[in-house]
Amino acid sequence: MTESDARTLCRAPDAPEPAEAARAAPLDHALARRIIVGILLAMFLSALEQTIVAPALPTIGRVLADVENLSFVVTAYLLAATAVTPLFGKFADIHGRRVALLVAVAIFILGSVACALAPSMGALVAARALQGIGGGGILPIAQTIIADLLAPRERPLYQSYSAVMFMVASVLGPVLGGLLTDYLHWSLIFWVNVPLGLVALVMTDRALRRLPRYERPHRLDLVGAALMVAAALALMLALAWGGRRFAWASPEILGMIAASALLWAAFALRLARAPEPFIPPAMLADRVVRAIVVTAFFAVGTVIGLTIMTPLYLGLVLGVSASQSSLALIGFVVGTTVGSVIAGRLLARMERYRRVPVIGLVIAIAAIAPLAVDPAGVSLAGVCVLLAVAGTGLGPMYPVTTVVIQNVVAPHHTGTATGTLNFFRQLGGAFIVAAFGAIVLGALGNAGDAAALETLAGVNRAGVDFAATFRWVFVAAAVFLGLACLAMMAVEERPLRGRGEKS
Repeated sequence: MTESDARTLCRAPDAPEPAEAARAAPLDHALARRIIVGILLAMFLSALEQTIVAPALPTIGRVLADVENLSFVVTAYLLAATAVTPLFGKFADIHGRRVALLVAVAIFILGSVACALAPSMGALVAARALQGIGGGGILPIAQTIIADLLAPRERPLYQSYSAVMFMVASVLGPVLGGLLTDYLHWSLIFWVNVPLGLVALVMTDRALRRLPRYERPHRLDLVGAALMVAAALALMLALAWGGRRFAWASPEILGMIAASALLWAAFALRLARAPEPFIPPAMLADRVVRAIVVTAFFAVGTVIGLTIMTPLYLGLVLGVSASQSSLALIGFVVGTTVGSVIAGRLLARMERYRRVPVIGLVIAIAAIAPLAVDPAGVSLAGVCVLLAVAGTGLGPMYPVTTVVIQNVVAPHHTGTATGTLNFFRQLGGAFIVAAFGAIVLGALGNAGDAAALETLAGVNRAGVDFAATFRWVFVAAAVFLGLACLAMMAVEERPLRGRGEKS
């Protein structure tokens, strides 16, 4: 397939429909604002979950007496969210945005209850996977709803609404997670989702009853999703267990890597042959889409990885508590939110919008460099400042990737395209968290699980140079952001459509 063919498939609907023609009609902005406010609470749940767990990870590992599988508390959520994100995008295209969002929120609530009641690390990991199924549907559906309401040129202006919500959730998450963990009980970081989720169910149900409908028939590729999960899980197990449970050159680790490679090959074959595959190859054939998803994989994946690893870095290297470590996370997420708002405003006004995320990525790399050079030589205040600057540089990744990919696809593929983008964001997060975890837990494993648990409890007896360990974490983060910058530079700047303009 040529790139021009792919562009036609991405930008032109298969057949004109009245619902799509209706997009040209001006939308009542008061109605749009009411609908957007209705979905913000559902998005709040997803945003809160990204930061509230991180400060509690050392305590969870200590209380449940399992350091070896601690990284799966994060990766189980990310992997489940990754698998269902494209499925929810198509589910929303089939059954409507309202039904899809309500299902996602309900599953998220059930998963939160299961997490709070988990008696062991295995049970917690399974519950986090269930929670991830719900969380994986919330954000892409909410972004699709905004795409239904607004033209690409108008969407950046409305990023300020969601950006403020993300700022509140992101600031509240680390503080709440640290305080609940230090002074009450770690399970409360999951119980808090239940009342918020119930309110979100009621509010979104009422708001979305007035949402315009753009359903289109699709098939859900469950086989493709299963192959992707199996392939990713085999590789993540190899990263988690390599150098700890088994030697890197052992038959077990090499077998898992080989199994992952075979499953990824089967996944690629499924994408090429399925009637309606998990991720549409025609969509990925467009070079703008390809460049955007690669950018999102490395940039947003690094954001997720740094959010998870920062509390461990501050606890193991600088010796600060969970509640104190929330200060650095607050700086990081506030910077990310500010960068997102600024980029959203600039996108609506600039024709050559690519320079905004490229400059932001360069700033982020420069801010992470001091942490890679001397992780133990930076004070808590210095870490907060550096991560705030890095977050400001990374903030443009969210509005830029979302708006640009939605701008180049046909209207009835918006849900699928948004789901595909979030698939690569979450997949990047899962792999980068697993890679960071392999670096850190590999160092812990050299001292034995008992000593590692004492270290997480604040008794530094493990005899591990964690400054040297986290130096490689930050070096890896800088490399990943460099790859994202190169991919972003390859994006073709196609003009953003305005109201009434056809794709």
